[in-house]
Amino acid sequence: MRWLARVYFRLRGWRYEGGLPPSPKYVVIGAPHTSNWDFVLLLAATSHFGIAAKVIGKHTLVKGPFGNLMRRLGIIPIERDSAQGLVGQMVDVFATVDALALVLAPEGTRGAEPYWHSGFYHIAVAAGVPVVLAKVDAASKTAVIGPEVELTGSVTTDMDRIRDFYAGAIGINSGGESTVRLREEDEPDGGSDDLIGR
Repeated sequence: MRWLARVYFRLRGWRYEGGLPPSPKYVVIGAPHTSNWDFVLLLAATSHFGIAAKVIGKHTLVKGPFGNLMRRLGIIPIERDSAQGLVGQMVDVFATVDALALVLAPEGTRGAEPYWHSGFYHIAVAAGVPVVLAKVDAASKTAVIGPEVELTGSVTTDMDRIRDFYAGAIGINSGGESTVRLREEDEPDGGSDDLIGR
């Protein structure tokens, strides 16, 4: 399915830039997320570079007659009511595998919002894995798998590096881009807190 998307966007004039990240385990964050097509483009880019991308889904998706297919398509089942929460469950998954490329859209919605969701940040810090930056830019028709970022736990410092990468990127639905900012940055001590201890 992803190879079909890859071919389709190639025929539409899109280019893929970047490469396979060096680390075996990481969180890929993709933005902007102004339409479903932005995310499909990012998945096509991961396929182009041989990244075995996984995404989070409800645990019920991997049950029943289509369960095995859903797992093969890259669904990692998560129980929303688990006492561990999303972060804890994903940290456990990272701890039990030798390789994992978890793809998340931190905007969490296709409309412009003042903050990104910080789950990607907390997962990466708690699991001790880097974040790989990925973006779509409709102006240049490029889908980019960018650099790895080793998070320090200092939110503002880390987010400044992330903001630099996404500056000027335009989604397929121009104007729907969210602000590249975490709510923690506007908390009294959020920008300097060491989130590793949280």
